[in-house]
Amino acid sequence: MRISVENTAAIIIDIQEKLFPHICETDVLEKNMIILLQGLKILNLPVIVTEQYTKGLVFTIPSLGEYIREYPIMEKTAFSCCDDHAFMERLRDINATHVIIAGIEAHVCVLQTTIDLLHAGFLPVVVEDCISSRKIKDKTIAINRMAREGAVITSYESILFELLRFSGTDQFKAVSRLIK
Repeated sequence: MRISVENTAAIIIDIQEKLFPHICETDVLEKNMIILLQGLKILNLPVIVTEQYTKGLVFTIPSLGEYIREYPIMEKTAFSCCDDHAFMERLRDINATHVIIAGIEAHVCVLQTTIDLLHAGFLPVVVEDCISSRKIKDKTIAINRMAREGAVITSYESILFELLRFSGTDQFKAVSRLIK
């Protein structure tokens, strides 16, 4: 099944200041997140950003600030984004069937959101190189479970080019510059 711009939205889950320093491979994750966010913007994809319990974990890391400022940021206390009524309303209003997922932690909020999206009739598309956990083993276990549950596992480069579909367009040129 192909993933297309017309029926896809994205969720950026809990890339927050107090948690991020404890995550594996933050330099790579941060770089990949910025490329993904820039690509999603080029493709005009709707994006929802979540923040878990900002009183304790503070806000999205500053380096992502300029890439998320135009998107709705929704605070939550549930691990799964889907347990938040306002989040689900916003996602349903977008009218997407496919949901690109990036964020932390892979084995908690990302995993639970993915499973709940599947049960709600969405197809989660988990961007493996844009998720992480404090322990790499937890990320690996989560990815395996999400795949077994029926989620699509991909990379940021793969999903951006799949959404593009064709070369030679201005969008293709802009995304290509990001990836090089």
